[in-house]
Amino acid sequence: MTSDHSISPQQPSRTERLHDLARSLPTGPGVYLMKDADGTVIYVGKAASLRDRVRSYFLASTDLGPRKQPMLALIQDIDVLETDAEWEALLAEARLIKDIRPRFNVMLTDDKTFPYLAITMRDEFPGVYVTRDPADDRYRGASIFGPFTSGRDLREAAQIMQRIFKFRTCHLDIKEDDPANRFFRPCLLHAIEQCTAPCANKIDRTNYRADIDRLIRFMGSQRASVIRDLQAQMGQAAADQQYEIAAALRDQLQAIERLSDRASTQEDARAWQPEVTIFASDPADALRSLQRTLQVDEPIRCLEAIDIAHLQGRETVGAKVCFLDGRPFKDQYRRYRIKTVTNDDYGGISEVVRRRYAQAGEGRERYPDVILIDGGLGQLNAALAALQPFEFQPSLVIALAKKEELIWIQDQDEPLRLGRNNPGLRLCQAIRDEAHRFAQAYHHLLRRKNVLQDEDTGA
Repeated sequence: MTSDHSISPQQPSRTERLHDLARSLPTGPGVYLMKDADGTVIYVGKAASLRDRVRSYFLASTDLGPRKQPMLALIQDIDVLETDAEWEALLAEARLIKDIRPRFNVMLTDDKTFPYLAITMRDEFPGVYVTRDPADDRYRGASIFGPFTSGRDLREAAQIMQRIFKFRTCHLDIKEDDPANRFFRPCLLHAIEQCTAPCANKIDRTNYRADIDRLIRFMGSQRASVIRDLQAQMGQAAADQQYEIAAALRDQLQAIERLSDRASTQEDARAWQPEVTIFASDPADALRSLQRTLQVDEPIRCLEAIDIAHLQGRETVGAKVCFLDGRPFKDQYRRYRIKTVTNDDYGGISEVVRRRYAQAGEGRERYPDVILIDGGLGQLNAALAALQPFEFQPSLVIALAKKEELIWIQDQDEPLRLGRNNPGLRLCQAIRDEAHRFAQAYHHLLRRKNVLQDEDTGA
């Protein structure tokens, strides 16, 4: 007599099932939605790699903190939404959180202030700004997007969109009928084609507003609609023989289409300046570090450094170099042959500062975010004295002294002493050393010319 015993296979545990599900997810960027037993979304997050990020939730060592740790016991299913890039995942995450309001996305009730993107629609030429205080009077009547979970990611996304829609991020009060616009020199963002420069009448109000309208629709997931609109307007402009407008629309369309290429997104971000300095693995981190060190509210994008070179008072020269987004921007390097003094570093710095920033001091050009002087407190005071008569003043002037590597800051009695591996300090050292190299190269060039002239005259 035999008996037939059927054995049911053991069902995988919930954690094992979710871990297997996570391992099957795409490796690219996107948004993930955690669901409970009722199918309700309880958390929304973004990821550079959906597979890696979601898998991390189900490791034995995972600790999400007291607010989010209880969520792990409630997760029964996971949905994902793939995107072409991390910045698109950031926008999608913000939209979903705002629409769904998942219980474990605490940002809407947390005491912490999260970043928003504000577009000042009341301005004739709306500006686009990252802010943690959207209720500020400056943003009254603005279109507000967010909140976002990461200020760093939002700033990077804003820079990517700025390369497409070329909006302004300055706080200038720009009026279309201001006659001074004709004489205003636009900032470097126009030079690298990231702003259409309404400050200098490079674009009229109608076309600028059209770009802003496309930006708002683009952020609202109307990408296909924006592409169709661009294609139609480009064709109409070409038919009307408005070839410059057609070319601008074509460039905008191509920039949007390039965003679909995941591999090239980061490379496109740096295409305008292929050189990468050796001071830091990530210039963006160095800029953020410097912003914290100097305690400035706005992100630092443009730095200029000034140095003086001479040999025993002969052939005194000055140099100004420019870093944009943490990298050398050699189109804005300048050399100055000192005319007013000889063996006098302070006098040389004063002359270069006056000559370089005369237009900014008259309000006909923007200052860089930070001006760095090669030297110590004496050199800094010389630069500040040269700027003092100007009607308009720069945001921040600092000096970096060699050897001890102390950072002197205007209106502060004591210098900053930072660790030698501080990314912000290394950025300052890099631009200081570049200014010194550029000044020395000009000095040696003039010396060689003088030697040749002496030989020609038999001196």
